[in-house]
Amino acid sequence: MIRPSVVLLATLMASPSLYLAFVTEQLPVQDALGRYLLAVAAAAVMMAGLRFLTATYGSRQEQRIPLRRRTDEPADGG
Repeated sequence: MIRPSVVLLATLMASPSLYLAFVTEQLPVQDALGRYLLAVAAAAVMMAGLRFLTATYGSRQEQRIPLRRRTDEPADGG
C-alpha cells in the first residue's frame, strides 16, 4: 500500500508537469501522468530511505543505571 506521505511528495515533485497538463494544456496529459508515476516510484524510494535512516531514533529505551546496589554498604559506613 502506498503511504499518503509518498503520494504527497510525488504530487509536489510532479506538480510542474501536472500544472502544464491540466491548467495551461501545454503538455499532453499522458506525459504528465507518466511523470507522476515516475515521481511516485522515486518518492517511495526516498521515503523508504528516510524511514530506514530514522528507524533507530527514539526507539532506545533509556537504561537506568543504579547508583548503588542493594547489597552495597552505605557510603557513610553505618
